[in-house]
Amino acid sequence: MGSADSKLNFRKAVIQLTTKTQPVEATDNAFWDQFWADTATSVQDVFALVPAAEIRAVREESPSNLATLCYKGDEDDENARPLAESLLLAVTDLLFCPDFTVQSHRRSTVDTAEDIHSIDSCEYIWEAGVGFAHSPQPNYIHDLNRTELLKLLLTCFSEAMYLPPSSDSSNTNPWVQFFCSTENRHALPLFTSLLNIVCAYDPVGYGIPYNHLLFSDYREPLVEEAAQVLIVTLDYDSSTSSSPTVDGTTTGTAMDDVDPPGPDNLFVNYLSRIHREEDFQFILKGVARLLSNPLVQTYLPNSAKKIQFHQELLVLFWKLCDFNKKFLFFVLKSSDVLDILVPILYFLNDARADQSRVGLMHIGVFILLLLSGERNFGVRLNKPYSVRVPMDIPVFTGTHADLLIIVFHKIITSGHQRLQPLFDCLLTIVVNVSPYLKSLSMVAANKLLHLLEAFSTTWFLFSAVQNHHLVFFLLEVFNNIIQYQFDGNSNLVYAVIRKRNVFHQLANLPTDAQAIQKGLQRRKKTPEPISRTNSQDGVSMEGSRPAAPAEPGTLKASLVATPGIDKLTEKSQVSEDGTMRSLEPEASQLSPEGNPPAALSDGESWSGEASHSRRERRRLSSASSSGQWTPTPDWVMSWKSKLPLQTIMRLLQVLVPQVEKICIDKGLTDESEILKFLQHGTLVGLLPVPHPILIRKYQANSGTAMWFRTYMWGVIYLRNVDPPIWYDTDVKLFEIQRV
Repeated sequence: MGSADSKLNFRKAVIQLTTKTQPVEATDNAFWDQFWADTATSVQDVFALVPAAEIRAVREESPSNLATLCYKGDEDDENARPLAESLLLAVTDLLFCPDFTVQSHRRSTVDTAEDIHSIDSCEYIWEAGVGFAHSPQPNYIHDLNRTELLKLLLTCFSEAMYLPPSSDSSNTNPWVQFFCSTENRHALPLFTSLLNIVCAYDPVGYGIPYNHLLFSDYREPLVEEAAQVLIVTLDYDSSTSSSPTVDGTTTGTAMDDVDPPGPDNLFVNYLSRIHREEDFQFILKGVARLLSNPLVQTYLPNSAKKIQFHQELLVLFWKLCDFNKKFLFFVLKSSDVLDILVPILYFLNDARADQSRVGLMHIGVFILLLLSGERNFGVRLNKPYSVRVPMDIPVFTGTHADLLIIVFHKIITSGHQRLQPLFDCLLTIVVNVSPYLKSLSMVAANKLLHLLEAFSTTWFLFSAVQNHHLVFFLLEVFNNIIQYQFDGNSNLVYAVIRKRNVFHQLANLPTDAQAIQKGLQRRKKTPEPISRTNSQDGVSMEGSRPAAPAEPGTLKASLVATPGIDKLTEKSQVSEDGTMRSLEPEASQLSPEGNPPAALSDGESWSGEASHSRRERRRLSSASSSGQWTPTPDWVMSWKSKLPLQTIMRLLQVLVPQVEKICIDKGLTDESEILKFLQHGTLVGLLPVPHPILIRKYQANSGTAMWFRTYMWGVIYLRNVDPPIWYDTDVKLFEIQRV
């Protein structure tokens, strides 16, 4: 029978099924066998021949027929497993089925049917890497079959898309829960296969230009699905449980048994127990190679294959660092962390004007926030930046710290409006690394002062209740560098002296009602948060393209709001010997009613300010009749009096007269002479006693867990278009919007 005929018969059978309103007897084999006729139907065929709407219609009109179709062939058994469990177990068996998804180890071709249930799947792991040394011969038929099975798994797991976002993270996905439990005898080899297939993938192949245009790459779709299945199975809220992570000290086998038992989700459990250096090296190198792939510049246009699944990789990297502290320490132990940093900065800079990529901006910033909580990250940033990835930023000579500051400045001054909630996070990262920055370039120093200038205008300070926090963060950056890294930072000191006016204006900020009104009226007509003038933007790097907004009509998935910085982080104090101790959260973390405050409202306690109770703050900033918040003199006074300006004022008091004297004596207008003077200057004994270094470390919380869930499923929805599995279904976790 020709394939066209068989497709026609299959379609006829589907139409019969969907139009019958009476139950069909399960014994009516002539009818049911049509569905299992030996036809070589591809996934695309099934999708075309069995429209989703018709299946839903059968479900609504005649559920018994749908049930018979699903159960056909299984003898009725009272203790039978739920259909979902049988389906998942069948799929996992198929993922290690010799000659279907894995190479058969048998010489003979006569395999018994029982084989699939008795094989030790640990011998059939798909790729060498963590816990497995043998790399099987690539087989594109096996890759295709694995890919389709993983798509089926994702479809099963996608129940999460049909539940609205909720802060209650306890609602675990029953499909994922079962799949990652001890009921799945293939859990370990499957976890290892997915992780290794992702981390071992090299999209550039054998380095032949245009390779990807000549040969279809069957591995890439598999790697994409593997990455998506991995991040969905690792969707786990670590804030509610005893953390599955351990400190970086124990040694032993690939998955260590001496660790605490950890979570029921075996995938999370396995991930948190990887600890061998060579395994960490394999994972880190793999993720860095894939993240750097879109940055690889070749002289021949389109000659290198560009991967598209960097968002899934970033979620995977986040999970690795969040669930496995040993991995986090390993990443920060060497300058390899910079191979992750540079691609993230590239994506952040590239996506800053694109509304459809706001989720990518968030995950990039979250990862940097997590890394910045560790001292080693700040230290690593001092490595000179020599990689010349074409980016739309001013040319500079300096370190990775300069690169980070210049990109952050670009995001804040020329990103789109919806990035404003990230400003707190961006500046927190800079504060966290600032005590360790040995020598900022002049370009980066000027960028920091330009931000201070922009954030300390009266209209900006008075136009929203939390805007002054940004000024506190920047002052903290300057204080950390002056107190802990004065030698070597003559560029920054020079920039502070040149812009001393900004600091004097802050110290003399008017607080009377009339001045506040006047400040607000000065507000620019344009909604741009920050002027781009006088930021001395030089020429952009050669070969770079300006960051472009989304094409009109681009689809994007909505996201839930992220928690405010006070929920995202907890303060730790760095002691003399470099160890950190957590500072008890202040009472202000809870409002008088005992509820955690809404995001971004409760910030007084985390910018070096004393905490105010909710009521106190309500009194200070009156709400006008329209419910609009309006600034009052009391409110301005309440935080102005706490601006940490002492160190900078003392520095200006000592150095400005000396610099002015040099200029007059030598008739100098030349910066290099002044910089030379500042390089040899010292403020030892002249500055106030150094304050303790405060680090705001990321802390797991259910708000970010929910954010990751919506972000991840939004990405998966938009990236799976062939076949368009979820298109036009009643998704509730997020909304699909057009830009």
